[in-house]
Amino acid sequence: MVMAPDLVAAFLTLQLAGVVTLLLVPMVLPLSWWLARGRGRGRGTIRALVNLPLVLPPTVLGFYLLLFLGPHGWLGHLTQRLGLGLLPFSFAGLVLASMLYSLPFAVQPLLVAFGSIPEALLEAASVLGAGPWQRFRRVVLPLAWSGLLNASVLVFAHTVGEFGVVLMLGGNIPGKTLVLSVSLYNHVEAFEYGEAQHLAGLMVLFSFFVLWLLYGVRFRGGIHV
Repeated sequence: MVMAPDLVAAFLTLQLAGVVTLLLVPMVLPLSWWLARGRGRGRGTIRALVNLPLVLPPTVLGFYLLLFLGPHGWLGHLTQRLGLGLLPFSFAGLVLASMLYSLPFAVQPLLVAFGSIPEALLEAASVLGAGPWQRFRRVVLPLAWSGLLNASVLVFAHTVGEFGVVLMLGGNIPGKTLVLSVSLYNHVEAFEYGEAQHLAGLMVLFSFFVLWLLYGVRFRGGIHV
């Protein structure tokens, strides 16, 4: 049976995933466009940095964020000067950590979508007098809707399933930083396997639903990936 603290953790997890998705996906649009269609040096280095969370243990990312955002870190000094306080062990800190950890899940689908847009369409829009922003808004975004949807779904789902980075930076504060994955860990650590099994089962069903939605939309849209 799902307990009341677990319901609070579930609500906080969904809130975190929603905020991260709404902030991250629009923010990476210019970066993804530049990586997909831009020219010049440095794109390989930027791609490596963007994809670093895919191979980096999440506890390592959480550890460095804890150092940089802590009272003795340069980012911690900056946030205090700006009147934001310290971000570790706060919801805002979880948002920042989750955005960094989910960065490649937002960028990669957009790279595919932007890279598949025919150059001829952009050239035709330019000939008709459309500026860069008009071409991006009226041509690129409508053609890249599947990439936007995929990025949003993947970021949301990935944020729901995070563990290491949120545990390192957010800790275990009920109602403030305690998310579902950490709550599951707490149940296992306390030998409460019944409660852990219910939470794990819900997360498995959620993950399956996300993948079903993702692939269902792709096939209905004629995109076979």
